[in-house]
Amino acid sequence: MIKEIDDNNIQIIKGCIKEDQRSQKDLYTRYYALALGICLRYSNNKEDAIGILNDGFFKVFTNIKKYDFEKPFSAWMSKIMRNTGIDFYRTKIRLGSVVDISSYEHIIIDDETISQKLNYDDLLMMVHRLPPAYRTAFNLYAIDGYKHDEISEMLGIAVGTSKSNLHKARERLAEMVRSQNSILGKIEEDN
Repeated sequence: MIKEIDDNNIQIIKGCIKEDQRSQKDLYTRYYALALGICLRYSNNKEDAIGILNDGFFKVFTNIKKYDFEKPFSAWMSKIMRNTGIDFYRTKIRLGSVVDISSYEHIIIDDETISQKLNYDDLLMMVHRLPPAYRTAFNLYAIDGYKHDEISEMLGIAVGTSKSNLHKARERLAEMVRSQNSILGKIEEDN
């Protein structure tokens, strides 16, 4: 975990404001894992995530003069990475490379909560397997805490579409959990 207010962090940020390449490298190294984790949530694969990450760091370095030292740097940078991921998603929609989500069959969700069944890594892997529209709505709502009207505005979709995509994401995740539990149950029976 990065200590936000340490003198070293402040010096690195001030160096980045002066466009010092060593400071930029230090900042990139220091926040790489956090930023990549965010970018992976908004991409289909690691290559896309790296592209989002690099675009995001470019925006960080370009706009670092606007950073308010009174606020946590990680929150400021995370917002830039998240917005860069959303921009990536919007571009994919415009280029027509997002899967048509209306063609998927949906299974009704149980009352069981997903969080009771999974650890973080399992959930992240399952979220990553969702279609891009579902994954983006789920990330923004369930993980980043945005409301549907905010998601609607960010993605250029109707509020109802945001709600529908979240509902369908939850259904798909619940099915993945049921499937995983079924497989684990069979493995335990065989042993």
